[in-house]
Amino acid sequence: MWEIKIGSGGGKMEKDEIISRPEEMDSRQLNEFIRNMIHRIIVHHVLWFREVQHQRGFDQAMEIMDKAWDKTWDISLRRFASMGLPVSNHMPKIIDDLPNEKKLAIIDGLAKNWLAQDGVFFQEVEKLYGMNDAKRCNDSTWNYFSLVEAREIKKLLGLPKHPGLEGLEKALNFRLYGRLNVQSCRWEEGALIFEMNRCRVQHARKAKGLPDYPCKSAGLVEYGRFAEGIDDRIKTTCIACPPDQHPEEWSCAWKFTI
Repeated sequence: MWEIKIGSGGGKMEKDEIISRPEEMDSRQLNEFIRNMIHRIIVHHVLWFREVQHQRGFDQAMEIMDKAWDKTWDISLRRFASMGLPVSNHMPKIIDDLPNEKKLAIIDGLAKNWLAQDGVFFQEVEKLYGMNDAKRCNDSTWNYFSLVEAREIKKLLGLPKHPGLEGLEKALNFRLYGRLNVQSCRWEEGALIFEMNRCRVQHARKAKGLPDYPCKSAGLVEYGRFAEGIDDRIKTTCIACPPDQHPEEWSCAWKFTI
């Protein structure tokens, strides 16, 4: 029989204890097992997507992931119900019953967790391989994630294939960054101008007396691919983005045209 060693202090290796099966774990060890399994499921989901993308291309991978995720969510809800966790409106009832302000707080919390995860990944690569490799990984990630986010938002809002600049203006408010930063849009001679008025990352650096993080290489990928994902006719132009000089009222600005 295979045996595993798990610290009895809720992940703190205070003393080693031979565990042969989950039923022998204490409450804190079971908590850690649950956390570990959730992580494995997320990684497995990502690896499936990347392999389908490798075999069949990005668009096909997105279509398959959409169908697989909808079916997986339905299966999960049925599993919750079988464990005595009520379901309502395609969501665990404990969430469905919350007032809207609480749901918005969850959305904001998820956005903050996403940004924290993004920053931690960047820092870990930077520690091992340096800033250049971290930026390369970051920019490549945005190349795909911006398209995924655009597609998910189009589905969420029911936008048509070509929603135009008006559709892009709406979609920008539903990005994960849209819940973290202060941003604004204005119209100028038929073009949509987007300004990042308070960037959470740059604001934190400024408070520490640090210069702007030079994010232009990532921004060109991020905004260009997101706009393309909303409507493939849209062209993106960078007005300014660090390390470019910019006014006090915004840290980066982008122009979208058709």
